[in-house]
Amino acid sequence: MISSTGTAPVNSEGAAKILVLGATGATGRLIVSQAVARGYDVTVLVRSAEKASGITGAKLIVGDARDETTLRKGLKGRDGVVSALGTPVSPFREVTLLSTATRALVSAMKAEHVSRLVCITGIGAGDSAGHGGFFADNVIFPLLLKKVYADKNRQEAIVRDSGLDWVLVRPSILNNKPGRGSVRALTDLSGFHGGSIAREDVAKFVLNQVRADAWLHRSPLITW
Repeated sequence: MISSTGTAPVNSEGAAKILVLGATGATGRLIVSQAVARGYDVTVLVRSAEKASGITGAKLIVGDARDETTLRKGLKGRDGVVSALGTPVSPFREVTLLSTATRALVSAMKAEHVSRLVCITGIGAGDSAGHGGFFADNVIFPLLLKKVYADKNRQEAIVRDSGLDWVLVRPSILNNKPGRGSVRALTDLSGFHGGSIAREDVAKFVLNQVRADAWLHRSPLITW
């Protein structure tokens, strides 16, 4: 178990310049506000200006995260990307947004020579499946999130095969409580079931990975 309490280092060229996807979601908004507070140069890609209401201190680009041309526009001059893309519960309809957008993002990042990608998926993705606790594993995931997590798994596979400098972050069950300022970051999930974490702490951990290499090419599950 490793606690992560540090901040992302800043190189000699100044603060990090990042593109944030999924910036209008609850976690994405915290990522943007914390990045701006750190002095980062932040660009966000949103589906509409209306959805970005309340986001301040960041450059706004309106477009579809699945469109490579739009993504390349947002990537100009960036050091890295934070993806907080999410998708609604979809018990019946197939979900493809996450994998489609991530495939386009990887292609755009390579074209624009941007190598660092920090991507949020979630507990239940990949080899963290079966570690969400009894109710989540036996009710929520199979009945409501099966198709969402099938797409998260496709998304993770695309990231792993991308050749980029990636970190996959898998938060445990998200809550809106005040952050504690530190998290447990786990790759050995033996005996771990359940857990929760504040979105505020997820945002902090994710931003720490923009420049740090401790979790490079790894998939930590983060929890309290």
